[in-house]
Amino acid sequence: MRISGTTAGEIAGSVRDLVASGELAPRAVLPPVRALAAELGVNRNTVALAYRRLVEAGVAETRGRGGTVIAAVPQLAREGVGVGGALIDLASGNPDPELLPDILAAARRGRYSQPLYGMPAVDAGLAEWACADFAEDIEQPFRTLVAHGAVDATERLLNAHLARGDVVAVEDPCFLASIGTLRLNGYRSAPVGVDGAGMRPDALRAALEEGARAVVCTPRAHNPTGASLTEERAADLRAILAGHPQVLVIEDDHFSAVSARPYHRITPSTTARWALVRSVSKFLGPDLRLALVAADTETTVRLEARLSAGTTWVSHLLQHIAHELLLDTAVHELHERAREAYARRSGRLVERLHAQGIEVPSRPDGLNVWVELDVDGRSVVDALAQRGWAVRPGHLFVRDPATHQGAIRVTSSTLSASQAEAFAAEFAAVLGDLRPANG
Repeated sequence: MRISGTTAGEIAGSVRDLVASGELAPRAVLPPVRALAAELGVNRNTVALAYRRLVEAGVAETRGRGGTVIAAVPQLAREGVGVGGALIDLASGNPDPELLPDILAAARRGRYSQPLYGMPAVDAGLAEWACADFAEDIEQPFRTLVAHGAVDATERLLNAHLARGDVVAVEDPCFLASIGTLRLNGYRSAPVGVDGAGMRPDALRAALEEGARAVVCTPRAHNPTGASLTEERAADLRAILAGHPQVLVIEDDHFSAVSARPYHRITPSTTARWALVRSVSKFLGPDLRLALVAADTETTVRLEARLSAGTTWVSHLLQHIAHELLLDTAVHELHERAREAYARRSGRLVERLHAQGIEVPSRPDGLNVWVELDVDGRSVVDALAQRGWAVRPGHLFVRDPATHQGAIRVTSSTLSASQAEAFAAEFAAVLGDLRPANG
């Protein structure tokens, strides 16, 4: 390893050159600070600063006593993958395809003309609809934009205001993509515990005291737990955030059109930088890759610079389709059926689990049911797979898997009555096999 240089910038540049040339591979351990300083004839603080710059740039990461290592691309879990064969899929996190509208039919309706470079980034009709929709829930002045889905919007919003190494408060457990967004962009996460009413106020307060510069919250149909904020809980969170007006607040209302719960806002009027994100994936279709964003003026200016016309605007064809669907009364009726169906299916699963002595403390909203366990979740997943059922282990949805082994997530979006009955019985049998005989 031929690291060279006499200043922090030169040393960091030398390491980056070695990484770029392939001489330093991912997970390679860099020399201890003291040893490299002696070898180069520089002060230890110079090497320490060089290593810190490498970490800030995402080239390296620190592992405590394990030293400083070259960063590798994180291996991240994703929704909708890894299920195959003859297993009954209760793991994907997907909506029911039968409850999604016909996208191609909508594409042929209305007036659509090919946009050219220099056209406004947001379809005028969709912008008008979004403004009216957001105005029902937002009292502050706002502007609207369109992003490539909720994950894209959240990532761009964080990048518009934060730097690598900043702390972001997120629910724990939380959405798989949120974990990936934070890790890939070099943010540190401050986990905020969740109960049946959503984010716990004490946990949010602790995250803010830890130095969180942003909060990402799911106000309803939280994935993976199905929790939704109550009016009282939202008020408690607003009161806490009111004392931190500098913190960016992002609300990911991904289930808006088909949620069985009302939206309760956590963003106080004192918050300077905020955004409410509503994607259409769960009720119009994941392939539309589109989310509507309402935000304060400064945030929309920063986000607009990252979604500018001529570079990365969201396809106007997709915007046209979304607008046509959102205006369609038949689609509104489909959303009502979806809202009732998802609530009925998750509720039925909870009832069948309760009948088997398996507790789910609150009635969830959304596509999934979260079950806390007194045995290892991965063992439960493996045993259920042997019986023909695919579910997700809970450790995938938390910041530190070592601290949370006992949970599974069950996708209930397409679950029939007979399947709910059979799954609950099989689940109970698995738990009985895994628990100690005297338990």
